[in-house]
Amino acid sequence: MTAIPLQPPRRLVEFTLDGQEARVPEGATILDACRAAGKDVPTLCEGDTLTPKNACRVCVVEVAGARTLAPACSRRAEPGMDVRTDTERTRHSRRIVLELLASSVDMSTTPKVAGWLKEYEAKPERFGADAARVNEEPRVDNDLYVRDYDKCILCYKCVDACGEQWQNTFAIAVAGRGFDARIAVEHDAPLTDSACVYCGNCIEVCPTGALTFTSEFDMRAAGTWDEAAQTETTTVCAYCGVGCNLTLHVQDNEIVKVTSPHDNPVTHGNLCIKGRFGYQHVQNRD
Repeated sequence: MTAIPLQPPRRLVEFTLDGQEARVPEGATILDACRAAGKDVPTLCEGDTLTPKNACRVCVVEVAGARTLAPACSRRAEPGMDVRTDTERTRHSRRIVLELLASSVDMSTTPKVAGWLKEYEAKPERFGADAARVNEEPRVDNDLYVRDYDKCILCYKCVDACGEQWQNTFAIAVAGRGFDARIAVEHDAPLTDSACVYCGNCIEVCPTGALTFTSEFDMRAAGTWDEAAQTETTTVCAYCGVGCNLTLHVQDNEIVKVTSPHDNPVTHGNLCIKGRFGYQHVQNRD
């Protein structure tokens, strides 16, 4: 049985959200309040198990009396504040952010982004064919996962997951500055020559598919990847006694990838190489 430590009760913070009274536990963010109220505020760099980085700025909201827009993912709710999530100013800011990102990055595998582009009337094509892109072929230098920097928005979630917030391996970091900044391993070497331990926790948090399972990459290339046809089954990893939860994504009676529930009190979404990638024996027909 897993022991879940009890936390002291938190006071409730009362404020106004889009003209309606809202109450959230002390320490909750505006984004927490929006989700509790059923409001669909777009997010990209926000991770439910990571400290907010405020890198993408697509979740900004308007706080009465504030000079600038506030990122909902990191701004904590305060008593008496008046927050608006769908003003002309916030919609304009989100439209510009989405246009800049979608004109410079391949967001074809980013969940929900097509709907956001339509909702905010973003037109990334107005920047023309000369918009800056990495224009680099996906890196396939190992059997487990693929790095496609054409899809990277530099949200830093993978760096945080590989570093002090999750894995403490520090295999990847941001290299370069300004327009030359990019995610890389030491000396930009092949993954097999780096400190990577292949836990795949960076894939777990990547919002755009820049880091992806080799199985998913190959199936997308073959045109057989179909998330609507996939089922998800959560079970317990049998490799050791930790008791990590695994969510098996199954298509056509084959496991195509493994994730882990972020609300699991044992792993919080983290897995090791065996839990993340060691599923082939389950479907070995020999």
